[in-house]
Amino acid sequence: MENNNIAVGLDIGTTKIVAMVGKQDPYGKIEVLGTGKAKSLGVHRGVVNNITQTIQSIQQAVDEAESASGEKINKVVVGIAGQHIRSLHHSDYITRPNSDKVIDEDDIEKLINQVYKLVMLPGEEIIHVLPQDFKVDGQAEIKTPIGMYGGRLEANFHVVVGQVSSIRNVGRCIKSAGLELGNITLEPLASAEAVLSQEEKEAGVALIDIGGGTTDLAIFKDGIIRHTAVISFGGNVITEDIKEGCSIIEKQAELLKTKFGSAWPGENKDNEIVSIPGLRGREPKEITLKNLSKIIHARVVEIVEQVFLEIKNYGHEESKKKLIAGIVLTGGGAQLKHIKQLVEYITGMDTRIGYPNEHLASNSDPELSSPIFATVVGLLMKGLTENEKQIKIKEAIPEEPNKDQTTSKIEEKQEKKFTIFEKWADKFRDFLDNAE
Repeated sequence: MENNNIAVGLDIGTTKIVAMVGKQDPYGKIEVLGTGKAKSLGVHRGVVNNITQTIQSIQQAVDEAESASGEKINKVVVGIAGQHIRSLHHSDYITRPNSDKVIDEDDIEKLINQVYKLVMLPGEEIIHVLPQDFKVDGQAEIKTPIGMYGGRLEANFHVVVGQVSSIRNVGRCIKSAGLELGNITLEPLASAEAVLSQEEKEAGVALIDIGGGTTDLAIFKDGIIRHTAVISFGGNVITEDIKEGCSIIEKQAELLKTKFGSAWPGENKDNEIVSIPGLRGREPKEITLKNLSKIIHARVVEIVEQVFLEIKNYGHEESKKKLIAGIVLTGGGAQLKHIKQLVEYITGMDTRIGYPNEHLASNSDPELSSPIFATVVGLLMKGLTENEKQIKIKEAIPEEPNKDQTTSKIEEKQEKKFTIFEKWADKFRDFLDNAE
């Protein structure tokens, strides 16, 4: 993968692992060169619980993507999720020694680094430190303080925290699969990149990504991430309920859910029946679609109510008024029939299904526009953005013979434009190297 314009997103989910290779076309859209998909065998509720099986699934997905694209994959951008992810809000400040000098990137970096030193619970580590708004000498609601004068720089932060061991296991799987870890990003943030417009983020929107093992929530307002949460159940618990309620095997339950399932029981008539073949010559089972949708409805209501509780906790009872753009549903669970209407009924908020097709080139495979691929498209976008930054750094370096000093200064300045989280990813890669 020598071409700097090509990136790879790798979505390690509970039900599937997807690798997507792509590049940017002349119009700024993503041209998908190839995708690979494998059944995820070693992941439970977004967390790796079998290293060997996860490595095999990653290799299978990557091999398939390599064959489809004709590109050799060696570096991937990976998403993390799982029930171990939590977020908190924190305010911090620094006192600047010289208030006659304007605030620059160094000051913001110093403040963010200070937040990284917060003491977390045992076994936890800070993943993202996302500034929300700043205060300079008491003057509030400043989005970008760079270029301003002031002695005291304060900020409100959205801090995302995860379990060190869980993150380390993901990194170990990537490395053991013969890949380099390009970057790590929180999956709901990747999904948000793929399916939300800037206008929605400004107006206020809640993104609900219903995956196989977890349901992720990301709330944006005024263009800034305000709240993230991971709820520890998703589409798999619906399948499990169908399996138990109808006394059938998991494969049949999944097929029933996707082909005939509905989140709204009133839709089906009592005489609508589906027949399921019996095992090893046993009598076939007859299941009414009304009963099926009742089972699905009960579990979907539980998931949506949990998510709505998180939305209300973010902004109490006023959150509905604050989030003008309402709710955007994505992920595999968003494909369930009538789920949009059910979410609107429970929350009273405008709801739409989020498709990642807005960022894909017009000649892309229509299948890639499915909400299932929202996270991996977002991760691919992240990888392409990284590549652009790297190219800019190289272009900023002049070609004079005595460039050593100039080069180091420009590189240093450009490096500071990288987010702290990217530096955290570098630190994490070093940590993996030293752990061997």
